[in-house]
Amino acid sequence: MRARDLMTTPVVTVTPRIPVTTAEGILTTRGFTSLPVVDDDENLVGIVSEADFVADRFPREPKRVGRTVAEVMTSPVRSVDVEMDAAQLARIMVDERLRSIPVLDRRRLAGIVTRRDFVRVLARSDERVVADVLQRLGSFGGPDRWTVDVRDGEVTILDRFDSERDRQVATVLAEGVPGVIRARCYARSAGQR
Repeated sequence: MRARDLMTTPVVTVTPRIPVTTAEGILTTRGFTSLPVVDDDENLVGIVSEADFVADRFPREPKRVGRTVAEVMTSPVRSVDVEMDAAQLARIMVDERLRSIPVLDRRRLAGIVTRRDFVRVLARSDERVVADVLQRLGSFGGPDRWTVDVRDGEVTILDRFDSERDRQVATVLAEGVPGVIRARCYARSAGQR
């Protein structure tokens, strides 16, 4: 599973010159925790979060309260590529204590991944994941070729035929299914059903 399989798109963004109160309103009415900040050319220039707004209003040292997003946003912003492996992405978010992270495709904002996106995917039942993996594999070798078992998001695929190349393709196809943490594919032995 890759960042592209998890991300929310299209992304609601703001520009640096938008008033803080407007951005706060977007967060509260949409239920977001952060908003990517883009310039006039749609380049990612920062991110503004609930924590940025709270820190601005309740600073450690007395200062003027920010009036525009540019004055309160976090920049530079941590981002990832659409092809980043979900496990690596999760590790970054946990290690860096990020609630969300913008996703780029060729340096353009393509989506955003939040902790909620991970939880939504992880909450999928193993039965639903089996059905989706079988559907994806059905177009590659037919529905009777593959046997799929899923336990807590870990997929085991048995291939009726003995083709290493096909098993590699089946693994990649399965790993693109939301909810799959990792997939392994083996040749089915004569005694396995």
